[in-house]
Amino acid sequence: MTNSSATMESASSQIKHLAIIMDGNGRWAQRRSHQRVWGHIRGAARVSEVVEESARLGLNALTLYTFSVENWSRPRQEISTLFKLFGKFLVRERARIIKNNICFKVIGDSTLLPANIQKQISTLESDTADNSGMKLSLAFGYGGREEISAACRQAIANNPTSAVTSQEIEQHLFRPESGDVDLLIRTGGDHRISNFLLWQIAYAELFFTDTPWPEFDSRELRSIIDQAKQRERRFGATEVSLGLDVTHQMAQENRSYFAQQKCEEGRQVENE
Repeated sequence: MTNSSATMESASSQIKHLAIIMDGNGRWAQRRSHQRVWGHIRGAARVSEVVEESARLGLNALTLYTFSVENWSRPRQEISTLFKLFGKFLVRERARIIKNNICFKVIGDSTLLPANIQKQISTLESDTADNSGMKLSLAFGYGGREEISAACRQAIANNPTSAVTSQEIEQHLFRPESGDVDLLIRTGGDHRISNFLLWQIAYAELFFTDTPWPEFDSRELRSIIDQAKQRERRFGATEVSLGLDVTHQMAQENRSYFAQQKCEEGRQVENE
């Protein structure tokens, strides 16, 4: 095997962080002459399957878009139903999450959830904090712009006299240990990012499927991941790269080289 093909094979397996926009619940229900909330109920059952399959596939992190800051504009009855489904998920999946060594966390603003659900979140986060398996994040009351703004405010508060760097912003994201997203899937047929993980998806592969979330299953998940693994990920370089960190290192080395060339050029001009 040549070095180039070995690099491609290694790069193809770098799907570590998967993010999913679980869309299409309401429209799926309405097409069947049901209320939108019925679609959310059916969709909630799919979360368990996808979480378990993602853990089985050995993913490092899975982030699911459960409720955005924009979703607060939905009908109150629908929002209340989503609250209840969230609470039921925490009760139903607690044992499975712990059994599978999953490290659970809610990112975003969950302060308006009922007190009992907030307690369930806090307890599950605490009980799984030391787990070394897949990092499962449920984005609730979440917005990508809001996350970046919060990270910038925290970075400034920590170092008020220094310019904010990209590294500092990354350190203050809601869950920096999950790392950059490698693959973003959106179900339901729309081709939008919808303010989801804007910082983390900078170099992610994007996949949009017409399948609504209540019909999305582990078989389609595996198919999409297999397709994503075949894509060449160059991260701004001319060849397949082993990852963004490698590309950044190469870029820094080249910048240093050309900076040195510029200095030498300046000295030659002074000596003329």
